[in-house]
Amino acid sequence: MSFLIRVQVPDRPGALGSVASALGEIEADILSVDVVERSSEAAIDDLIVELPSGRLPDVLITAAESVEGVRVDAVRPYAGILDTHRELELVEEIAAEPERGLQLFAEGVPRIIRSGWAMIFGSRAGGPEHLAASTSAPEDEYLWLPWMPLPRATVLNGDESWVPDTWKELGTELAATPIGKPDLVLLAGRPGGPMFRTSEVARLAHLAGIVSVVLDG
Repeated sequence: MSFLIRVQVPDRPGALGSVASALGEIEADILSVDVVERSSEAAIDDLIVELPSGRLPDVLITAAESVEGVRVDAVRPYAGILDTHRELELVEEIAAEPERGLQLFAEGVPRIIRSGWAMIFGSRAGGPEHLAASTSAPEDEYLWLPWMPLPRATVLNGDESWVPDTWKELGTELAATPIGKPDLVLLAGRPGGPMFRTSEVARLAHLAGIVSVVLDG
């Protein structure tokens, strides 16, 4: 089974290699590594790893944190598609079928930012209008979104009153971005975390901006 493990790795030579070695000792096979965020002190990395059948994901935390200075932010099952050109392929898909652009965008975002789901909303007189959703999105018939219209991409507080109780129970981390204009937004959720990093929100906003140009064109 494959898992996404997000780790904070100290900025010192060989630190990530030490994590890889520690994971190798428990027979975890690293399938990919993505740098989520980097500073002068540490890097936030997403590792997709495969564990042998019967091994519990807790061993990933123990192994990674056996390396000095390493902290695991989250571990969760991962069933996404590994692809180093995800953004480009998604934009090409949308350009080829602009009439399905919003639906394709909603379906593609979870693969790119590794969220659990994504939904797209527009504005209407009675409140937000549900326009598209990924196959894994919650089936909430109506959501009150007091933060619409949304001027810029942001991380949302998952404990606020508008958030459905089921999302709160799952510890869902939330982020949203306008798609070219404040009254057309994409909402992404990660049940169980990890939290959205600033760099991830910026990546989402950049992609949404490109998609809006493609759709308007």
